[in-house]
Amino acid sequence: MHPGRQLAVLGALFVVLYLLVFFAGGASGSFTDRLQPKLGLDLVGGTQATYIASVEGGQVPPKANMEQARDIIEERVNALGVSEAEVVIQGDRNIVVSLAGKADDQLKDLSQAAQMRFRMVIGATGDAAAVALNPPSAQPSAPASAPGSAPASAPANAPASGGANAPQVGDSPSSGGQGGGAPAPSATPSAPAPSPSATGDAPVSADTQQQREAVEKKVGAAAWSAAEKLTAPVDLQADPKAGLPFANFAKLTGEEVNVLTPQMQFNVPTVSCQQLEDRPNGAIDAVNSQAVACYQGGKVLLDKAPVVGEDISKASPQLDQQTGQWVVSLDFTSAGSAKWAALTRQAFEATQTDPCFVAAQSLYGQVDHCAVAVVLDKNVISAPQIQGVLTGTSQITGQFNSASSRQLADQLNFGALPVTFTSGPAQTVSATLGIQQLKAGLLAAGIGMVLVAIYSFFYYRLLGTVIILSLILSGLLTFGALVFLGRTVGFTLTLAGIAGFIVSLGVAADSFVIYFERLKDEIHEGRSPRSAVPRAWVRARRTIISANTITIMAAVVLYIVSVGAVQGFAFALGVATVLDLVVVFLFRHPIMTMFARTKAFLSPRVSGLGRVLRQVPTDVKEA
Repeated sequence: MHPGRQLAVLGALFVVLYLLVFFAGGASGSFTDRLQPKLGLDLVGGTQATYIASVEGGQVPPKANMEQARDIIEERVNALGVSEAEVVIQGDRNIVVSLAGKADDQLKDLSQAAQMRFRMVIGATGDAAAVALNPPSAQPSAPASAPGSAPASAPANAPASGGANAPQVGDSPSSGGQGGGAPAPSATPSAPAPSPSATGDAPVSADTQQQREAVEKKVGAAAWSAAEKLTAPVDLQADPKAGLPFANFAKLTGEEVNVLTPQMQFNVPTVSCQQLEDRPNGAIDAVNSQAVACYQGGKVLLDKAPVVGEDISKASPQLDQQTGQWVVSLDFTSAGSAKWAALTRQAFEATQTDPCFVAAQSLYGQVDHCAVAVVLDKNVISAPQIQGVLTGTSQITGQFNSASSRQLADQLNFGALPVTFTSGPAQTVSATLGIQQLKAGLLAAGIGMVLVAIYSFFYYRLLGTVIILSLILSGLLTFGALVFLGRTVGFTLTLAGIAGFIVSLGVAADSFVIYFERLKDEIHEGRSPRSAVPRAWVRARRTIISANTITIMAAVVLYIVSVGAVQGFAFALGVATVLDLVVVFLFRHPIMTMFARTKAFLSPRVSGLGRVLRQVPTDVKEA
């Protein structure tokens, strides 16, 4: 064999690895900073957030739903490039997420339900709460406008313009579809809401009915009765004081506004967008009911949701080559594609008398077709005019960047949470205890390494040098790998991971014993040390590979079936064991071949094979 070639390959591996450590994967700062591994919660502290499950009626959520929610939240955390995160269920309704370092921005969106809904826009009006509560006392009343029109001086009842940069949804360029809408003028007519009898909303529960009775008592029977009779948003242009009878609705909280019917939320002028945004998570998730949301500074009334997130088979972030902007591409299931085509056909073929057509005029001015809103939880991502029947892969475009587009795609791919959550307390976790344990562990590891070195030199002499050099090289390879993996794939080093690396060094030391004892057996059988080295390697190699393969398989299984710290231990053990095999083949065997050619290796006093060599006849040793 040619040991120099193998040692050269090992040297090249070291050079490449540490070039990656210092100059790749977003490396920045001084050389010392670039050598810093990504440390876990127990070593550097971090943030711990609690999410509280909320179920209608205050009931305890099913255990299966909580387990599914925990898995989805953990997948969302890992998709952010954060590993070693602890996501655990506490009690009946709490999920606690712990992340290393400052992670406030990463934690804030984890509990979003990610319920995607596609709804026709059937009404649009401005957020007129401020004007309704404070009408201009000196302004004369304007004459009533004709249906479907509004004076140009009345921006109070008009939603803000979507503009040319408004988010759009449409077929991807490859499918040939198009979406979007024309820029809106400064003032547009309010779309009348369909009458309550035509909505077909699902029956309300007894609990919701009780909450409505409490809200009715709070706002007053007269105001409640007047609100129920509204069939369109109050026209403050005709009478600036027409909103005063509904003043008590402005005092409602988000939870109280949520129990109002969609028509009341939309038609009552004193119900503001801020109140709508304060509604609890899941407020407009019901697919068989109409809903109200805020978009471009105004309120929009949305029809039932014939297409939902479950109809999407795959979502992926993409950089649009034509516009240079990030988009989220949607692939629908076979059933979902049919539903999506039916919805866009309905919007495309609507006549000018349809409520959705008037609503599109309110949003975009002069239009030809209705608009469909893309709704995520309580937020309208986009509400474009549909300009064709869309059947292929579609895109959501808007003010996305790389991170936000990937976040939305991950939320859709991993699924919606089966339980809605509210954010509970968040706190900072100190790393004092972990650092103390790390110092104690490193001290114990150092003492163990010293004892191994003493034993190696005492028992194996020159061969002990091979042991120590191999462990040093294996440690350097492992350290470089964990720094690079922490920067590129988010591997986080914790106390459990350090334990995995230390165990791997013990496995590496065991392989030396196998090799050296096999070498002694070969010499016992009458072979010279030079001829015994390659034969011992061939016989020991199988055992070493088998032992390390079993360790790697155990680490893989443990990584798959475990979570949290145990998963980190398994990952560290597996990586270190693989790198130990690299050192075995590229350093240990070549260096032993080179030692076997030296006179020192034939010396019983130096080589560590003294007792064995003395038992071998002189003619055999000289062979």
